[in-house]
Amino acid sequence: MTDPSRTVPGDVAPEIAPSQALDDAGGSGSSSSRPPRRRRGMSRRARRDALVFLALAAPNLVLIAMFTYRPLILNIQYSMLDWTLGSRTATFIGLDNYIEFFTSAAGLESLRITAIFTLLTVGGAMVLGLLIALALNIDIPGRTVARSAVFAPYVLSGVGVGLVWLFIFDPNFGVLSWILRQLGLGSPQWFLDPDMSLVMVIIVYVWKNLGYCAIVYLGGLQSLSQDVMQAAELDGAGAVRRFVSVALPLLSPTTFFLLITTTLNSLQAFDLLRIMTPTGRGTNTMIFESYLQAFGGYSRAGYSATISVLLFVILIVMTVAQILFVERKVHYS
Repeated sequence: MTDPSRTVPGDVAPEIAPSQALDDAGGSGSSSSRPPRRRRGMSRRARRDALVFLALAAPNLVLIAMFTYRPLILNIQYSMLDWTLGSRTATFIGLDNYIEFFTSAAGLESLRITAIFTLLTVGGAMVLGLLIALALNIDIPGRTVARSAVFAPYVLSGVGVGLVWLFIFDPNFGVLSWILRQLGLGSPQWFLDPDMSLVMVIIVYVWKNLGYCAIVYLGGLQSLSQDVMQAAELDGAGAVRRFVSVALPLLSPTTFFLLITTTLNSLQAFDLLRIMTPTGRGTNTMIFESYLQAFGGYSRAGYSATISVLLFVILIVMTVAQILFVERKVHYS
C-alpha cells in the first residue's frame, strides 16, 4: 500500500504564503483589516511653489479685473441708462437703447458699413498678403529688404499713415489727383461722397495690414514639407496645381489664424477712420459710431455704451463661430 504521507516523485507540494496562512488561521494579517493609509498634506515645496505663483499672478489678475472686467461690467450697466455725458444724473431705461439701435436707420447703417468694411479689408489683406508672400518666397537678391519694406506699414502709427494718405487722396493737390489729371481723368470726391470715403479708408487699411498677412503667410510657406512638394512635382503636378492642391490645404492653420486676428482688428479699427474721415460720414463703423455718439457732439454716453456692448457680443460670437465651424476644415500636419 502507498503511504499517503509520502510525496510521489515528480509531484510538487503547493507552498502557502505567510499572509494566506494567517488569513486561513483567522489572523490579523488580512489586508482588509489594515488601517487606511493617511494622505500626507501639501509638502513644504508645494506650498512654496503655490505662494510664488500667487505672488507673480496676483498683480496681473488684479490689473485685469480692474481694467478689463470691471469696465466691461460697468459698460453693460451704462448701456441701460439714458445718460448725457458729464451729467451727474441718469435714468434707467432698460433695453430701450438696444431697441433704438436695431430699429433706427443710423444703427442699421452702422451695421452695414461695419460688415462691408470688415469683409473687404480682411479678404483684401489676406489675398494680397498671400500673393506677396509667394513672391517673397522666391530666392532672389534683395528679398530681405523687400520683406522689411512690405512689413513696415503695419508697425507705423495709424495717425501718421492717415495723414500721409490724406495728402495722396486730396482731390485738388494730392498725388493721386495729379496722376489722374495726367491721364485726362478727374479725381473722385473722396471726402464728400460717402461711398468713396468708405472705399478710400478700405484701400488704406488693406495697404497698412497686408504686410502682416504677407509675413505670416511667408512663415507658413517656409514651414511646408519639401518632401511633399517634391513628391507632387514628381507626380506631374504643375506649379499652380501644387499650390492649389498641396500648399493651400497645408496653409489652412495659417489662414485660420489670420482670419481670426484680422477680423478682430478690422472690427476694432478706429485711428485711420478718425483721422481720414473725422465726421464719420460713410465710414461710421460700430466702434466709430460709438465714439461719435459719446464725443462727437451728441454726448449720449448710454447709447454709446450700448453700441460697445453689441460690438463686444459680435466679436465673441464671430470668434466662437470661427473656432467651431471654420477650424473643422483646418488641416494640421
